[in-house]
Amino acid sequence: MKVFSVVGTSLTGKTTTIENIIQELRKRRYSIGSVKDIHYEKFAIDTEGTNTDRHYKAGSQLVTARGIYETDILFKNRLSIKDILRFYDHDFVVLEGVEDFVAPKIICASTTDEIDDKLDATAIAISGKIANKINEYRGIPAVNALEEPVLLVDLIEKQVCPVLPNMAEDCCNECGYSCKKLLERIIRGKSKRDECLLERESQIRLTIDGKKIDIVPFVQAVLKNTVKGVVKELEGYKQHAEIKIEIKKEE
Repeated sequence: MKVFSVVGTSLTGKTTTIENIIQELRKRRYSIGSVKDIHYEKFAIDTEGTNTDRHYKAGSQLVTARGIYETDILFKNRLSIKDILRFYDHDFVVLEGVEDFVAPKIICASTTDEIDDKLDATAIAISGKIANKINEYRGIPAVNALEEPVLLVDLIEKQVCPVLPNMAEDCCNECGYSCKKLLERIIRGKSKRDECLLERESQIRLTIDGKKIDIVPFVQAVLKNTVKGVVKELEGYKQHAEIKIEIKKEE
């Protein structure tokens, strides 16, 4: 799965840019998902007094509202983008307004000051209203999504790699870089996506409800040695044999 973000202040053309990107990606037969970050503090789909709100207040920890034409699953907390993406299995996922996740980004702006406010080495393109006035900024191409969606999606296909694990900087660094620094190097052609050691075949595989959980090499070694140390004392243990432990869902 490949993930990228479109960022910018209000009224700079983010949603219009995303609409045209999605339409062009669909023309190329990719499956597409999207996430919209809403910064309005009082925003809530579920409102006081509705049946679903009453379910939650009675103690339900996860509430689902199934209508005739849509199904809404209501989490009463703010999920991280990493957790949200576990629900997606698409070729591309576009994030609107998300800035707390390591992914290539397209900056929408009306002025160069607005570009500078969002600019870093993960930017792959400039778009939005300012793309009517400039063709590039600080070496980054500026593309009008209304007039040149093909060119913009060409850049996305070229520059957006499969999503990185987004591990905390002090947690991994096994490849020698943080996830953000590795992404910057990939975008600039200085590194390759397969340099991320978590993506390589490991001796420890952890899944929860069928979803693969990334484990840094240090923790893999701890788990392996702990399990092996216990299991080798049991009858039936064989050296170099594959060991599997399955923990069933608690009743």
